[in-house]
Amino acid sequence: MSSLFYLNKYLLKYKWYLILGVIFISISNVFGVMMPSVVRESINDIIAYANVEIDTLNFADILKLALISSGFYILFSTLKGLFLFLVRQAVIKMSRLIEYDLKNEIYNQYQNLSFSFYKENSTGDLMNRISEDVSKVRMYLGPGIMYTINLVILFVLVIYRMIAVNPTLTFYVLLPLPIMSVMIYKVSSIINKKSTALQQQQSTLTTIVHETFSGIRIIKSHNKEKEAQIKFNTATEGYKKLSISLTLTNAIFMPTIILLIGISTILTIYLGILNFQDGNVDPGEIAEFVIYVNMLTWPFASVGWVTSIIQRAAASQARINEFLYQKTDVSNPTDQPFHFNKSIEFKNVSLTYTNSGTTALNNTNFTINKGETIGVIGKTGSGKSSLAYLLMRLLDPTSGEILIDNAPLNKINLNDWRKNLAYVPQEHFLFSDSIKQNILFGLQNESVSDEVIYNAAKSAGIHDTIIGFPDGYDTILGERGINLSGGQKQRVSIARALIKKPTLLVFDDCLSAVDNETEELILHSIKSDLIDKTAFIISHRISSIKYADKIIVIDEGRVIEEGSHKDLVALKGSYYNIYQKQMLQAEND
Repeated sequence: MSSLFYLNKYLLKYKWYLILGVIFISISNVFGVMMPSVVRESINDIIAYANVEIDTLNFADILKLALISSGFYILFSTLKGLFLFLVRQAVIKMSRLIEYDLKNEIYNQYQNLSFSFYKENSTGDLMNRISEDVSKVRMYLGPGIMYTINLVILFVLVIYRMIAVNPTLTFYVLLPLPIMSVMIYKVSSIINKKSTALQQQQSTLTTIVHETFSGIRIIKSHNKEKEAQIKFNTATEGYKKLSISLTLTNAIFMPTIILLIGISTILTIYLGILNFQDGNVDPGEIAEFVIYVNMLTWPFASVGWVTSIIQRAAASQARINEFLYQKTDVSNPTDQPFHFNKSIEFKNVSLTYTNSGTTALNNTNFTINKGETIGVIGKTGSGKSSLAYLLMRLLDPTSGEILIDNAPLNKINLNDWRKNLAYVPQEHFLFSDSIKQNILFGLQNESVSDEVIYNAAKSAGIHDTIIGFPDGYDTILGERGINLSGGQKQRVSIARALIKKPTLLVFDDCLSAVDNETEELILHSIKSDLIDKTAFIISHRISSIKYADKIIVIDEGRVIEEGSHKDLVALKGSYYNIYQKQMLQAEND
């Protein structure tokens, strides 16, 4: 239960809903407990009339008694239902409001957590915690709390009334109820385990379907449809077996409750008749007790169900708390305004990824002056992308420091620093929206003319392609822009960066999916946009960086060569070897 204490702040926030819920539950149960008394009085009065000689009966009085009794019963029943409706409006509404707040808190926390957090956790797990886990917590906040309060209040009221009528009969009548609670709890535990297994199998099934649809082109190209079908059928067979097993257990659940209700009712009638023969109980009291027993049956039966809800909610909240209590590695240290004016210096920077233990950068040193275009080249896994992550402060270095205008990057206003940046990642990502909105995503304010959008697209070499689509810039993209080619997606990503008109432009091997001719056109267009701007271009192709003011060659996390294209070729080192291989490959192509 300790994990659920985190929710107390929300219960305090919406305390009036909870207080009103308790009041409405109390009033509803008061009217509910009054209804059996009406039945008792009616039965006793009818029996009293039955003992009167037929010729002395006043049928008008009998009719009046029936109307009054039924009228009170209907009135109490209506008032009970009305306040039960208000209970749900208070407690269930409170649970929905807390669910809304909790999902927003989790979502905000997800956005605040650092880049390393997402390298260590899967998207499916993050989605499950904000959806399925929160839903289980809401069940505790809504039905869990409501039925628990209802059980306590109803139990007190009913037991008080039963003891007031006949204490001895009350003791014997309540004997089966604790046994029923234990049995229901056991059945609920089995249902809980089977439900969890079924949910896990459903997650597996969903994952298989998602991967199949996402990789359908790979599956078809390798002629693996049959294997995919077998894998899916195996998962669905497992889901079917678990579902049937759960259905069987659920089928036992209600008959068990009905059996125990019947035993308790029979015991009430039997003991009531014995007491009636001794003159200790009226017939109306027996009927009243039967109704009370049935009134207590569901609250007692719900103990197992509510316990199961609380257990599952506690486990889910514990999973949620893992993320809510997690501190971000990267945070904004100040609100002081910041403007990039002079230079960026990597000073003895090293970076080791905690999740894998891989050392990406090792004692790296170089300087970028404002207005320069810097090219970075190296083998796969040499640490090129890690430089971009550090530059944008998605990660902080393990050791060393990055100085912006001689100020440590981790000491300046992070929001202002990132406003200076535009980033085009190697793994391009487009949203399921129009092309226009994808380009505008790079702006803080979307109120710009279409001409500005067109110019950014032209600089990225994608304008002519876009206007060739039937809906032009209003073309809706599929998931991750699947209806565009790799090169088209990269160029839309470039347009999204260029429309921002950044002080510092970071390209992370983002021209790999375009041919050399298109690359030349894009670089030529971008060059005109980079006047007085700083560019940091990462690439494995020399053609993308040969016009840079300075080129850095990186290998195993270290800068091994630095200089202009001409200087590095003349040096005849690692850069020269890469250049020779790519020239030879171009000639063969």
